[in-house]
Amino acid sequence: MHPESLVRDHTVYACVMGSRAFGLATEGSDTDRRGVFLAPTPLFWRFEKPPTHVEGPAQEQFSWELERFCELALRANPNVLECLHSPHVEHVDDTGRELLALRGAFLSRQVHETFTRYALGQRRKLEADIRLHGAPRWKHAMHLLRLLMSARDLLRTGVLTIDVGDRRERLLSVKRGEVPWPEVELWMTRLATETDEAAARTPLPPEPDRARVEDFLVRVRRASALQPGPHDELVQGVVGSRGVRES
Repeated sequence: MHPESLVRDHTVYACVMGSRAFGLATEGSDTDRRGVFLAPTPLFWRFEKPPTHVEGPAQEQFSWELERFCELALRANPNVLECLHSPHVEHVDDTGRELLALRGAFLSRQVHETFTRYALGQRRKLEADIRLHGAPRWKHAMHLLRLLMSARDLLRTGVLTIDVGDRRERLLSVKRGEVPWPEVELWMTRLATETDEAAARTPLPPEPDRARVEDFLVRVRRASALQPGPHDELVQGVVGSRGVRES
């Protein structure tokens, strides 16, 4: 079985991410697809394990194996948590619905550290662009502002909201370069401060519910192992290529 077949035949959850999920799409925006596949348990019985992630088969498509996805979500990885909360779900089966029902189990105060660290890295890249080219990449500046808003609101409410709603036009004005950089900088600084303040009184628990997630993973692995099928053919078929990018 080629790795891309795992995506085609064993996806449990698939959604649209990027600008289309954030409510920031404009004419010509790409359609970024993300998903989660459940590698059949027999594939883990040999030394050569199934891939933890697969790029493709479509353009702008990236999928994680369920266990890797859960590991990243438990670490409060921003890309993975946002994937779980996309308003544009394209496919979900029974296992995928169980995964979505666990969304709250992944959320914890760790989001403050991970979202803030990611935002700081992105801001440094913008500042480097200004030093080298005299201007930032305005699209990246817009998405950094969106991320900071998302982190602040999540820490305030305990709910991760993806669509920017009525903030759309103001954010798009940043993307178009219509807002002076000093004003954008002040906006970012204010959002970072508000995020820190929200973290001090967030309703989120200190840690994610790892045991609940692990119970789910063990249950679906066991159910997969018990399913009838051409296990020998599956085990022998997954060899070769691996994904080249991992969030």
